[in-house]
Amino acid sequence: MDDQYAFLSGLVAADFPAGVAVLGDAAAETRAVLQTIGKILDELKLSRDRIVKVEVHLSDLDDFDAMDAAYRDFFDGKDFPARTTVESRRLFGDSKVEITCQVRR
Repeated sequence: MDDQYAFLSGLVAADFPAGVAVLGDAAAETRAVLQTIGKILDELKLSRDRIVKVEVHLSDLDDFDAMDAAYRDFFDGKDFPARTTVESRRLFGDSKVEITCQVRR
């Protein structure tokens, strides 16, 4: 059934109504994107533990540790969803972090 999952894709630290990237370091951008994901999950009445898969795109893989620290804070150090992290040199608006996730309804 197609409605068993919600797919949140291509989220960057951006002012979505204006379509302008709000740039920072990788940790700050990760926190901003995850905060947006949290708000979307709230609107869907879903909790963070329903996230089953995450794809993180970093413009520079050297930012992995900073991204990972912010990511771990979002999940409160509990069970983490499956995650793939890759380097993607050109992200929207010169963002450092882009996140896509799959959430079980």
